[in-house]
Amino acid sequence: MTDDPDGKPVVRRWLASRAGVVTAAFLAATAFLVASGHGAHLLGALPYALLLACPLLHVFLHRGHGHHAPQGHGRDDRPEGPR
Repeated sequence: MTDDPDGKPVVRRWLASRAGVVTAAFLAATAFLVASGHGAHLLGALPYALLLACPLLHVFLHRGHGHHAPQGHGRDDRPEGPR
């Protein structure tokens, strides 16, 4: 972090730094070599990845339906009729 002429701190983005560019280029080259050399293995595992994704998506994306509301906080707990 450095200061600009106004005295405010300037945060430099990591990806714009020299180390970030080198790391991104290294990761891109590695991903290309793995995909080109082992593409058949990756495509062979794709059906299993889809089968694994189904239950994981079901577990993580069904949170907001209200099925797991704590007891005592719903309208069904109120007594019927006048008090």
